[in-house]
Amino acid sequence: MDQNFKTNEGIRKMEIKYVPTICPYCGVGCGLNLVVKDEKVVGVEPWKRHPVNEGKLCPKGNFSYEFVHREDRLTTPLIKKNGEFKEATWDEALDLVVSKINEIKAVDPESLAFLSSARCTNEDNYLMQKFVRTIVGTNNIDHCARLCHGPTVAGLAQTFGSGAMTNHLKSIQFADVIFIIGSNTLEQHPLMWRRILQAKADGAKLIVADPRFTPSAKKADLYIPFKSGTDVALMNAMMNVIISEGLEDKEFIEKRTKNFEDLKEVVKNYPPEKVAGITEAPAELIKEAARMYANADNAGIIYSMGITQHHTGTDNVMSTANLAMITGNIGRLGTGVNPLRGQNNVQGACDMGALPVMYPGYQKVIAKEIAEKMSNSWGCGALNCKPGITVVEMMNAAAAGDIKGMYIMGENPMVSDPDLHHVQEGLENLDFLVVQDIFLTETAELADVVLPATSWAEKDGTFTSTERRVQYIRKAVDAPGEARADWAIICDIAQRMGSDLFNFSSPQEVFEEVRIVTPQYAGMNQERLEKPEALHWPCPDEEHPGTPILWGEQFATPDGLGVLMPIEFIPAAELPDEEYPFTLTTGRMLFHWHTGSMTRRSETLANEVPTGFVEINTEDADKLGIKNKEFVTVKTRRGEVEIPAKVTSDILKGVIFIPFHFVECAANTLTNGGALDPASKMPEFKVCAASVSKLDPSVEMVTPGKAYDLGK
Repeated sequence: MDQNFKTNEGIRKMEIKYVPTICPYCGVGCGLNLVVKDEKVVGVEPWKRHPVNEGKLCPKGNFSYEFVHREDRLTTPLIKKNGEFKEATWDEALDLVVSKINEIKAVDPESLAFLSSARCTNEDNYLMQKFVRTIVGTNNIDHCARLCHGPTVAGLAQTFGSGAMTNHLKSIQFADVIFIIGSNTLEQHPLMWRRILQAKADGAKLIVADPRFTPSAKKADLYIPFKSGTDVALMNAMMNVIISEGLEDKEFIEKRTKNFEDLKEVVKNYPPEKVAGITEAPAELIKEAARMYANADNAGIIYSMGITQHHTGTDNVMSTANLAMITGNIGRLGTGVNPLRGQNNVQGACDMGALPVMYPGYQKVIAKEIAEKMSNSWGCGALNCKPGITVVEMMNAAAAGDIKGMYIMGENPMVSDPDLHHVQEGLENLDFLVVQDIFLTETAELADVVLPATSWAEKDGTFTSTERRVQYIRKAVDAPGEARADWAIICDIAQRMGSDLFNFSSPQEVFEEVRIVTPQYAGMNQERLEKPEALHWPCPDEEHPGTPILWGEQFATPDGLGVLMPIEFIPAAELPDEEYPFTLTTGRMLFHWHTGSMTRRSETLANEVPTGFVEINTEDADKLGIKNKEFVTVKTRRGEVEIPAKVTSDILKGVIFIPFHFVECAANTLTNGGALDPASKMPEFKVCAASVSKLDPSVEMVTPGKAYDLGK
């Protein structure tokens, strides 16, 4: 719009433009308006009509524009020569990428691996997996869902037939009881927390189970402190109480589920008194939680990575499904199993098939009939039915010399992945590494070729939020320098490799193909998605209104029945001992997000929390002589970090917590990448054995925050 301003010099004309889009951070999918002045994004204004957040934003959303025009944005392709990056033309960079991919592919396509990105659009991710499958000829494509909600996909697929959030966000306002486990919702998903507070204002009761007395836990009506990694035992004990006291929903169990007797046989061995010794949660609190949840008319479960990031992550997820099904809390407002996604488009990246075992729409690559269907839809040759390898397996294979080349789009495994020394070993052992990103991240610094991409504010496309809502993002400004959209870069490479399957001129054209091959998206078109309400998948045709709540009448299993899974408790892979007496767990915080490559380039957010810390219980700190804010050494079998201590009573004795956003004291230097969930290949981020010691006073410390040089 145009606005006139009177000044001493007279009247000058200034154009301010408001561009509606979706926040680039967590998976809640909040709407916001980018404020554009002089072709620069200068601020954020509320999008009051947006149904998710109704004009409210968390700190990350409010200051999401601050990283867009950073001076350290990548603006031209870079090629590493003699250990140093040199600027290159797009032709030089892409010709080198194509020649190296062809060279490695000619020997063995399976020695190439690709990482897609939950920060990129559906269109970007769709084209990346299509490129990998149709041109390279492998299924070695994965992304960070493996490291956050891989167990959700695996666990809910086994129990419900589909691995997605069952209800929409607004649904939780209609709950009588809300059970949060493995999520500090207030800090990690603040606008979902707003819905929880609205439910509490209407009388809902809140149960929170967590090893830390988090800001979320402090608002609970019932807080259960328990030991990280004992989730299955805790939920089995709740089910033990529910069944032994006759509180289960017998009609729902009989009509909508199977395997109840097998489940009953297992959970009878988990009375709360016994489980209290495993979980360190008082038996009376377990009983009270079970009764509150089972007696509610409508009870909803909310979880996040505290449930999934274990070598038993899939078991943990299936336990939440068991708990919901035996009480009939599925298919209605205020109920359901609701995994909160950590990244803006992690749901969409999974939907698009950026997974080593799934085509778009969760169609299995091992199924020959699906491969034929996809081959016909794409107009390509025969497709490979061999499952690909996951991101952790890629790093293992790279370190072993079996993966020769990697292409990483919008991911930063040098901060996000477990056991960072091993990750670095793998990446440095590659013959060729391409990184496509908006900043020279820690991973990009190891690359042979770096390709400058556009941020979310500089392109059109779609994101799919945690509630399966597919929403439009809109280009607000031009990209800096020669940076190009991810989808356009992929198309250029594919065309240089001789393919005619990537002749797209816009993201809208890409999405039209997405609709053809992805059944859940078939009824979505640009006109419908541009409305603030957008659409929830599944939406099978253009007359369909979308599906905010799943499983109202039947599940997506072959017989329509929910599968109750009897699950025995398995301890964490690495438990404390004399040398490493603490349990280390990791997580996120309010002012930062993922690897910090965006939030730490936001001056406002970085000023709030400039560096990392380790939370340690007050009594543990006293025994070790550690004072608040004093630097300590945290050590595990994989490495050590020097980090300031945050002494607090808000964490269990024997447990320490480190947020993983800060590369100079990177939590993932310490975490256990060797213990994998057998179903989802999730590594065990949330539990490993650690030691804490006072720092040797002779060690010269770097000023907190200065180790991460972000420039201006």
